Amino acid sequence: MNRPGRGFAALLAAIALAACGTVPRGGGYYLDDGPDAAPAVDVSRVPDATPKREPRAAYGNNNYTALGVRYTPMPDAKGYRERGVASWYGKKFHGRPTSSREPYDMYAMTAAHKTLPLPSYVRVRNLQNGRAVIVRVNDRGPFLHDRVIDLSYAAAWKLGIVGTGTGLVEVETVEPGETAPVTATTQPATPPPRHPGLEIIPTAAADGRPPPPKLYLQIGAFTRSENAESLRARLARSVSQPIFVQSPTSSAASLYRVRIGPLANVEEGDRLGEQLRALGHASTRIVVE
Repeated sequence: MNRPGRGFAALLAAIALAACGTVPRGGGYYLDDGPDAAPAVDVSRVPDATPKREPRAAYGNNNYTALGVRYTPMPDAKGYRERGVASWYGKKFHGRPTSSREPYDMYAMTAAHKTLPLPSYVRVRNLQNGRAVIVRVNDRGPFLHDRVIDLSYAAAWKLGIVGTGTGLVEVETVEPGETAPVTATTQPATPPPRHPGLEIIPTAAADGRPPPPKLYLQIGAFTRSENAESLRARLARSVSQPIFVQSPTSSAASLYRVRIGPLANVEEGDRLGEQLRALGHASTRIVVE
């Protein structure tokens, strides 16, 4: 059976944290994971990963289970695109084997993803400041709090999310020959995160700038509007934040989604998600639009 490599070491800390219902303070890293006091590498000079044709790794591409969830890696990364919350990992795992059995290098432009093929290349764009990097996915994770990608320290530093621990990002496949990251100069940096819907790409504002991302907590999705409205009404008795039913759109599946938000930040989504999952809402997840 395939072992998620770095994921197993991370899961020990993750399980303990999940059991006590805690999240990193201020969105930061877990336990003693983080940057070195005196970094050995000037990460500002670390180049982006260069996409190239590579055979699938001998390890890390089989089905696996983490925290009770079964994952099936994608056979192909072509066309992959997703918005969500990114996290990062640092010195706690530096030098340890990744899921592909390569040593993790916190100063290289790499990342962990739950289902992308190993290896694969993706562009990660920070939706809050427009910065973009290209990373090589060679590890599995992250498994807590609805994160879509776990970045190396170097990649997180270049995207500007080391201090906060998380960031709202868009992740998309990059093919060989496509190396220059698209760094948006039209999107100003804005501190508060907002929410995502993976199939929905916001339209541009009147001045040509993309709108700031919005953060929501999705509790359920239904084919019948009355079922969605019933859940919304039940939640309204115990949740103070705005709750609404998002109707199907032309760019999404024909589902009525029950969502809370927009939320102020990722930490609010984490806390609210934990509370609702404890009440039996197992499908709760953070989305970014």
